[in-house]
Amino acid sequence: MIPVTKPFLPKIHDFEEYIHSIWERQWLTNNGPLVNELELRLKDYLDVKHLLFVSNGTLALQLAIKALGLTGEIITTPFSFVATTNSIIWEGCKPVFVDIDEGTFNIDPKKIESAITPQTSAILATHVYGNPCDIDYIQEIADKYSLKVIYDAAHCFGTKYKNKSVFAYGDISTTSFHATKVFHTIEGGAVFTNSPELLKKLALMRNFGHDGPDEFSELGINGKNCEFHAAMGLCNLKEVDEILDKRRLLSFYYWKALSTLKAKYPKLNEDLDYNYAYFPVLFDSQDLMLKCLKALENEKIYCRRYFYPSLSTLPFVTRVHMPVCDSIAKRILCLPLYHTLTCSDLDLIARIILRVQNYYQPAQTANNNQITPVNYLHTEFAGLQNDVH
Repeated sequence: MIPVTKPFLPKIHDFEEYIHSIWERQWLTNNGPLVNELELRLKDYLDVKHLLFVSNGTLALQLAIKALGLTGEIITTPFSFVATTNSIIWEGCKPVFVDIDEGTFNIDPKKIESAITPQTSAILATHVYGNPCDIDYIQEIADKYSLKVIYDAAHCFGTKYKNKSVFAYGDISTTSFHATKVFHTIEGGAVFTNSPELLKKLALMRNFGHDGPDEFSELGINGKNCEFHAAMGLCNLKEVDEILDKRRLLSFYYWKALSTLKAKYPKLNEDLDYNYAYFPVLFDSQDLMLKCLKALENEKIYCRRYFYPSLSTLPFVTRVHMPVCDSIAKRILCLPLYHTLTCSDLDLIARIILRVQNYYQPAQTANNNQITPVNYLHTEFAGLQNDVH
């Protein structure tokens, strides 16, 4: 069986050493020494000003909305994980969807301004698949209309924009350290900000609003994380460069193996150092995608329709037609990508997909317009096969 992803697990001996130290201290949670160590090491590794380790990426978004005091409408993307929209609604705000760019799959900044109303308080954009949005354009709009900017950067560990961590942009950026992510703490997430005042506010909110043993200065929640999750993070941080490099090699091998596939891949931001968080393929038609998905599943190879469906079709939002997103969400498929995949695995996946394409008979309702394959980057593939084992 080949699943769509597998979490990286460090050497068990390394993890056990941290667990023994937890047993000796009997300090399990409440801002323990491993949590503090992880925050400091992440800050150093990512070269960011401020971050807080929290219980998960969804709560990171909720804390960001609450800390910025957002009300009314928040402009956001329909192409993201459901947590992006859920967090907006959970915090009593209204998501206002703006369609996505057909090349990058990120929110289309050219369409944001027309969605702004007197009730708009912020823009919450997702860096889809770890590919940064048009950050500069979005910030220009935010400055013009005095809006706050939150980035859902759940996929972005290791991604840089203009030689800085993508987490360094926006009023607040958030990320996920869930087990499926490039870097994980089993469960977890983080909030990032360049503002010391916001950092203090978020730190208080993360811990029930406590400002001393008997004082409360903020409306807070239990957003803390524990020593066991921090231990996993400390182990994985030692291995993350190797993980990122392996994902890069696997991705380039995929592009080479699928070079004759009639499909598109997201257009990457030009000012990017990429983390290869996912391998998404946009098929020519939903019918072809579904046939490939079924053929792969018949061989116990499991992919994911990520993201599907469009968030603008959720039953608890006002449904709006987002033509670009609706089309892409129906045709997108993320192929397996994780550190222990081999060239043989990728060759098998590619052969199945190309075989389906070669013998494909389109359904009558399918869109038969061919899509010319595009490369992510103008990089030579020579020699990569020997590096991926």
